[in-house]
Amino acid sequence: MFENIKNLLSAQPEQEDADRGTPSQERIRIATAVILLEVAHADDEFSPQEHTHIINILKKGFNLDNARVRELIEISEEERNGSIDIWHFTNLINENYSDEEKYSIIEKVWQVIYADGRLDKYEDYIAHKLSNLLHIPHRRMIEAKLKFLP
Repeated sequence: MFENIKNLLSAQPEQEDADRGTPSQERIRIATAVILLEVAHADDEFSPQEHTHIINILKKGFNLDNARVRELIEISEEERNGSIDIWHFTNLINENYSDEEKYSIIEKVWQVIYADGRLDKYEDYIAHKLSNLLHIPHRRMIEAKLKFLP
């Protein structure tokens, strides 16, 4: 299974799933996980609380079991480490998600940021950057932020 996912990653972003005419759901899962991991690493401290929140978000959001979430996180970390920016991931989400689905990702971003009970300036910066890349209006980004203030 791990090899299948790696093959999906090496495919061109424009390649479509023959059944649905859309990018593979797995590629979108990876893009979402990469974004959450990028946020968690923004302050150079990937806390156990952040890790737990990411696991729970991915399990619930994509209906995955523990083993599958661990595999998704491992692959997503490789993708994150091998990328020079996050535009590719946000672009994939922009092309396939509605405004409300993208807003849901920003809510998850703030949930991960506040998992350790504090806001670092680098985390704040990446949340604003992601909001811009996902075309989330500033007021909606702040609305999401306020939901998770400790």
